[in-house]
Amino acid sequence: MTLVFALIAGFVFGTGLVMSGLADPAKVLAFLDLAGNWDPSLLFVMGGALLVSGPAFAIAKRRGRTLANGPLQLPGKGRVDRRMIVGSLVFGVGWGLAGYCPGPAVVSLAWGGLKPLLFVVAMVAGMGVFELAERRRASGR
Repeated sequence: MTLVFALIAGFVFGTGLVMSGLADPAKVLAFLDLAGNWDPSLLFVMGGALLVSGPAFAIAKRRGRTLANGPLQLPGKGRVDRRMIVGSLVFGVGWGLAGYCPGPAVVSLAWGGLKPLLFVVAMVAGMGVFELAERRRASGR
């Protein structure tokens, strides 16, 4: 049953990305272009997401279980450290250069094309490099 809920959630999320324009790198880059031809329409998408997710997280926290009756795993409050800041900067630069972040890039694979494919391959390679670096760091090498 958990897989069914995951499939439905992924479909709703992907549909939302397409309908909102977040899967279109040109629209995202226009949103990020504050000094040029700025397109503020994605502010409404983000605002709508906050209006839905805020109450949803509050209800989920109070419920304590997922809809599939599994254990609820919400992120805790972490501290802001150098690793978080560097990671955020790398994410933001990648988003600004390519117009993709992970979710929209995967959704864009459905349309084909070289750009989303290259982005996803580079993203997966970056995840692999990070995992290797984390293992080295944990082992003290």
